[in-house]
Amino acid sequence: MGSTFTELVVDARDPKALAAFWSAVLDWERIAEEDQEVEIGGPGGQKPTLLFVPVDDPRTVKNRVHIDVSPTGCDQATELERLLGLGARRVDIGQGEQTWVVLADPEGNEFCLLRSRAD
Repeated sequence: MGSTFTELVVDARDPKALAAFWSAVLDWERIAEEDQEVEIGGPGGQKPTLLFVPVDDPRTVKNRVHIDVSPTGCDQATELERLLGLGARRVDIGQGEQTWVVLADPEGNEFCLLRSRAD
């Protein structure tokens, strides 16, 4: 027995825009949209999904949970340039010199680009 991880909920000032960013990052598709909430998932609605929900308050502190992504079909440097082109930005959270790169999405949520390829 146990639980299954089915979705990660992300608070967003602009759920549609943030969902579009993460859809491009992960090459996922929009699988549901209701009111101002947007859910994206892998091909065929694979689980887990990301659900973006509206909030009015701005993000003010470092994330307690973050997403790690790995390059697919390219090296870390190439994927870093792609992510920066999509609107990610480098951030320094005191990580020092590491093999991963800490980035923030357009709303400031930290995520890491790992060195190892997923393919």
